[in-house]
Amino acid sequence: MRKILLPALIIAAALLIVARLFYLQVLDDSYIKKSENNAIKIKYEYPERGYIYDRNGKLLVANQPSYDIMVTPNEMEKNLDTMEVCRLLNVTKGYFIERVEKAKVYSPRLPSVFLSQLSKKDFAAFQEKIRRFKGFDIVKRSLRDYQVNAAANVFGYIGQVGEATIAKNPYYKSGDLIGRQGVEQVYEDVLRGVKGVQYIQKDRFNREIGSFKDGIYDTLAVKGRDITLTLDIELQKYGEALMFEKRGGIVALEPKSGEILALVTAPTYDPALLVGRDRSKNYRMLENDTIGMPLFDRGLLAEYPPGSPFKILTGLIGLQEEVINENSAFTCHHGFSYGRGAFMRCHDSGTNRLHEGIYKSCNTYFANTFKLTIDKYTKPEYGVNAWSSHLKSFGLGDFLGYDLPPGRKGLIPTSKFYKRFYPNGGWRSSTIISNSIGQGEVLMTPIQLANMMATVANQGYYYTPHIIKNIQDGKIDPKFTGKHYTSIDKQYFQPVIDGLYDVYNLGTARGLGVPDIEICGKTGTAENFAKINGVRTQLTDHSIFVAFAPRHDPKIAIAVFVENGYWGARWAGPIATLMIEKYLKGTITRKDLETKMLTKGLKQEYEKVISGQPFRINQ
Repeated sequence: MRKILLPALIIAAALLIVARLFYLQVLDDSYIKKSENNAIKIKYEYPERGYIYDRNGKLLVANQPSYDIMVTPNEMEKNLDTMEVCRLLNVTKGYFIERVEKAKVYSPRLPSVFLSQLSKKDFAAFQEKIRRFKGFDIVKRSLRDYQVNAAANVFGYIGQVGEATIAKNPYYKSGDLIGRQGVEQVYEDVLRGVKGVQYIQKDRFNREIGSFKDGIYDTLAVKGRDITLTLDIELQKYGEALMFEKRGGIVALEPKSGEILALVTAPTYDPALLVGRDRSKNYRMLENDTIGMPLFDRGLLAEYPPGSPFKILTGLIGLQEEVINENSAFTCHHGFSYGRGAFMRCHDSGTNRLHEGIYKSCNTYFANTFKLTIDKYTKPEYGVNAWSSHLKSFGLGDFLGYDLPPGRKGLIPTSKFYKRFYPNGGWRSSTIISNSIGQGEVLMTPIQLANMMATVANQGYYYTPHIIKNIQDGKIDPKFTGKHYTSIDKQYFQPVIDGLYDVYNLGTARGLGVPDIEICGKTGTAENFAKINGVRTQLTDHSIFVAFAPRHDPKIAIAVFVENGYWGARWAGPIATLMIEKYLKGTITRKDLETKMLTKGLKQEYEKVISGQPFRINQ
């Protein structure tokens, strides 16, 4: 038995070794297909990115052909006619040396981008003579072809992949393009498609001799999947036009779904600027505009004091906390007295109930409501935490979870926040009374304001705002179809909605109405401070307006924010009215408002701020 066992073990071990060698050398070609292998050359075929459509099926973003000149340093001949290459591609010798050296650092054996995003006309002369320039190849790619000159902040753009991304994701190679910002970034995996791969056998003289293994490992490129956005491109373009010579943001949502109908930032730019050989130059130009900041998406990133629209929330919390009801009344004498001789001014006077308090935008009414809410609790920190909890149920003070690159959280202070400023205590409701009217420490983004109005329109719930409506052969994230309920009972929304309806009829937006559309809205004026030459200076107030329509069965909720726009009804209110009418009726009856918004702006106001000569006009 022992005589048989030892030879058997030796034979078994030998068979295992032979089987492993057979697998590695015959069956498994992964080692030989590695891009570092000198005997194999890998060529990639780049797919078209998926098309982008708007909610009505209008094509927004397609593709156009583009060509990259690639260089593989180890394949370059020593006697290469460098000056001829430079002449044909219209580059300097310095550029040639810099790109080749950079390619060597990446990998001497792998192709790197030498010159990117050429049109067929640009590289035609070089293509005719490319056989003379060993080490150089032409790779065909597709660049974006924008069918509209709007919504640049929504689309984002395509740029070359960075080294950090290459290190993390083996799919990407040097010179690959990747989505940056907007939906191009968020839906990159959907839009990019799949690269095709061709393995080419080379001989010992480094000459190509045909497909490796008769092409059994080659794959075809797969086009990216198309996506449909929730965006209404006509409404988007109209909003951008209305923001003529203005700075700010417009966000319009469909309340019953959370779909983003328009996401306007102003100033903006033509998305075609970030396509082609001039992309880098144009990007630097936009990035260096530190005054207008066209690359800064104000709808998602700008945090502003919400001003008077915040009174809606103050009222709702007061009702939920049962410190007021719709018949509670407070008397206003052009302001609210608090603290040691402190006085919050108000343009109103007389005795108001909730209804009048909303449509008149009475500071006194909501200061009293806020004070009662905080003072209901035995300690101010308990009251602030209860107030903050209600606000956070509206999605405030945090990211909303939309499918665009993250914006800003805004700020909803808690007792912990105030303890940092008052470590020894001593603060109370009167100390933070400015929060009652959306000044104080509260900050919100335009998309949060729009979502707040969608929540009011729905009487207590909202859907996570989102820009995706459909993915070809795919499903959208289920988080966009679930309701988020606030901590405010449904019964308390109707009296607030009634007050918002009369903002247009009796209140601060009277004169902005549209025939046949019942709009519920709220004007806002937010104080605006900035440091100029190291001095905290009060600038012209921001103009804010929030609304939804129609009053029954709302189909659009909107927030408009115009920087340095004086009071709410001056700039933001008309823009909101026009956007609502455009979406619901498709035509404009308020030509007076339209002409003013399309032709007049705040250029002179912004120039005064730049020159250090700001001024402020009171409402």
